[in-house]
Amino acid sequence: MRRTLTAIIALATAAVIIPAADACTRIVYEGAGSSHFVGRTMDWATETGTDLWAFPAGLKRDGGVGEASIGWTSKYGSVISGFYNIATVDGVNDAGLAGNVLYLAESDYGDYKTSGKPLLSVGAWLQYVLDNYGTVAEAVDALAKEPFALVAPVLPDGHAATGHLALADKTGDSAIFEYIGGKLRIHHGKHYNVMTNSPSFDQQLAISTYWDSVGGANFLPGTSRAADRFARMSWMLNAVPPGQAEDAAVAEVMSLTRAISVPLGIQDPKAPNIAATRWRTAADLSANRYFFESVHNPSIFWVDLGKLDLKLGAPSLKLDLQGKPILAGEVSKEFKAAEPFKFLAPAP
Repeated sequence: MRRTLTAIIALATAAVIIPAADACTRIVYEGAGSSHFVGRTMDWATETGTDLWAFPAGLKRDGGVGEASIGWTSKYGSVISGFYNIATVDGVNDAGLAGNVLYLAESDYGDYKTSGKPLLSVGAWLQYVLDNYGTVAEAVDALAKEPFALVAPVLPDGHAATGHLALADKTGDSAIFEYIGGKLRIHHGKHYNVMTNSPSFDQQLAISTYWDSVGGANFLPGTSRAADRFARMSWMLNAVPPGQAEDAAVAEVMSLTRAISVPLGIQDPKAPNIAATRWRTAADLSANRYFFESVHNPSIFWVDLGKLDLKLGAPSLKLDLQGKPILAGEVSKEFKAAEPFKFLAPAP
């Protein structure tokens, strides 16, 4: 037992000295009648150029990185949050599957050039999943076979495009996908209901075990670093009352993501990549409703997927957020037809 505790404390200490990466937090909350809600923060050093997009079923896609790209046709419609309009980083499909991509500095996708597999831009990773799968179990079974190799060019702001992927569905099933040392690791189960950033998920779980032994009512780590946010959110998610219905459940999720957010303007010269929260989302997986809150907007707005035409043959739609418009309530009528963005690709 003493050796185990020593190892956990060592992991916690290591997490403090790991270079801080751009920060995000993701949770799964269980509401009334076994309904489930997903919330996340997007924390980034600069504005992310995010727009909302609605993509229909029947859309022909490819991996976005040239002739060797994997190809597919979307089985499901989806509403997503873009990232510099080169990547899908958050969203939900009309089967009730939600996905979130969060930054992970330790990600190593392996050498795609020697993989012998079809290629997929890391910017298309989540979109591929939302287009093709309706449940977490289905996605886990398919992705465990590694049908593609990921290509991760540098982002427009100079950051490495390194991330890990979280999925949840309307049953509350959850999975975390990480590539560490070129190998895919999958953590699958309902109890994987919190995710942040560095270190890798297995180490986050060990660190959280240590803080569980301390007890959140006694003391919780309070910095903006990922391991501290993981410990705080794990405690808060278990401390709030479960089983809230619809609006109350969304309010609970938003209160949790607000509580873990990083204020605008926070900077640390010794950790330049600790980042302010830019926006937050919540997904009601039973009602197929996607909520969005920008830190620049005084109100929340949402999209009822059932009010959008996501059927075969419908056009792709975009809700332009670049001018920081003040939006509130249900906004499906504000989407306009637009050509889908091109996924992040290596420079020619």
